[in-house]
Amino acid sequence: MILEVAILEVKTGMEQEFEEVFRKASKIISSMSGYISHELQYCIEEKGKYVLLVKWETLEDHTEGFRKSSEYKEWKALLHHFYDPFPTVEHYIKVNLS
Repeated sequence: MILEVAILEVKTGMEQEFEEVFRKASKIISSMSGYISHELQYCIEEKGKYVLLVKWETLEDHTEGFRKSSEYKEWKALLHHFYDPFPTVEHYIKVNLS
């Protein structure tokens, strides 16, 4: 499993609209092959800052399957105008501590 972590900085005053649109966009990402789950969290300390956590079966499910799909074009059209600057996106794998 891969964890995608995206830091989203939403333009001032657009937070409520962003959250409403994100609810619609959630249906897009959750329909993708390799998708496991996602959550959006709001930062307490910094207004307009969110973290998006998405679990994928493989890295390619995100980078190839989702990002190169027609569904991604719809996701982008819905959400990308809210961000300034453009989000930082990284991928993580779980460390086995046992």
